[in-house]
Amino acid sequence: MAKLAAMWREAVQEAFPGAGLREPVEASEIVEAERRLGRALPTDLEQLLLESDGVLGHSHVDTVWTIDQIVEQNLRFWSDEAFAQLYMSFDALMFFGDNGGGDQFAFVQKPQRPDVFVWEHESDSRRWVANNLRDYLGRSLRAGEDDWYQP
Repeated sequence: MAKLAAMWREAVQEAFPGAGLREPVEASEIVEAERRLGRALPTDLEQLLLESDGVLGHSHVDTVWTIDQIVEQNLRFWSDEAFAQLYMSFDALMFFGDNGGGDQFAFVQKPQRPDVFVWEHESDSRRWVANNLRDYLGRSLRAGEDDWYQP
C-alpha cells in the first residue's frame, strides 16, 4: 500500500521535479469538503489531496489548489450573483486549479467524466485540455508556461 500511496507525488515529480508539494490532507478533511460542497470530489483529485494538499507548478502557479481553495472557489463560482450575470452556469464544473492569469481548470461533473477542461475567463469558453488528472499534470507541469493549453 505504501507504494500506491506515493503514486500522485511520483507523477508530479516525474513531470516537474521542482513542483511544490504540501503535507497531505486527512480523510476527515475530504469528508468535510464534500459536505460543504454538497458533492463528492473526483476520485483522482481526492487521492492526490491525500498525498499532497495541492501542487505548485512553475512560477508558483496553483496547478492544483489546496482543499480549502477548492471548496471556497467552487462555492463562489456556483453562487456568485455577478458571475451568474456575466457567465454561463458553472454548476456542472468542479474547479481545482488555475494558470495564474485568471483561467481555471475543472472536471465536468454533470455528466461525470475524468476529462479536464479549461474555463477561459475572458471569453467564458470551456474547452477540453486533458484526458484526466494525470494527463493534466503531465501537460501543465512539463510545459513550464502558463498558457500551455492554448492551441
